[in-house]
Amino acid sequence: MALALFDLDNTLLSDDSDFLWGCFLVEKGLVDKDTYDEANQRFYEEYKQGTLDIFEFLAFTLQPLTQFSIQQLDELHNAFMEKHIRSAMTEKGIAQIKSHRDKGDITVIITATNRFVTGPIAEAFGVDDLIATDPEIIDGQYTGRVAGTPCFQGGKITRLNQWLENTSHDLEGSTFYSDSHNDIPLLEIVTTAIAVDPDDDLRTTAIERNWEIRSFRE
Repeated sequence: MALALFDLDNTLLSDDSDFLWGCFLVEKGLVDKDTYDEANQRFYEEYKQGTLDIFEFLAFTLQPLTQFSIQQLDELHNAFMEKHIRSAMTEKGIAQIKSHRDKGDITVIITATNRFVTGPIAEAFGVDDLIATDPEIIDGQYTGRVAGTPCFQGGKITRLNQWLENTSHDLEGSTFYSDSHNDIPLLEIVTTAIAVDPDDDLRTTAIERNWEIRSFRE
């Protein structure tokens, strides 16, 4: 069984789930609009530019989780899925996951976005597993801190290697689909790298290295 890895934001989704979650919190009046909007937009631009400080960003994005119980957060996430996520799930992304599953491949979403946001999204896509940044939970409450290595840039390789060590899988015959230059380190180590609706830097790299380029949106 080969491994089919998928980035989530702007790959399987036509938008960024972390950014949309921030927008949702603002819409609900659960965070200060001016402060949160400004920071949310700044972090998103830094991510696209490849200058994001992942620990500063996670301190920002995980803090609101500390204000609610798990039950309250689950209810909020259900509304978030209906308002923002289901319409952003690309049909071609869903079909590509199904194609791999039909061949007997193991399908995994691997994403920098935290597991609270992405867990239900991964379930909606029907993948076999999710590798994501893990928020720390103590005594049934989010602490606002990260547990382990953030699943970002080279950290994706670290987290993937940890996952491989705990499963019977390896990278032989593997495929990775991503839109972002932040994922070039992981694209370089799989058998087949596929740039999906790539940003400019990834498109340039994909052309130079003869990686396939495709769109899940067109």
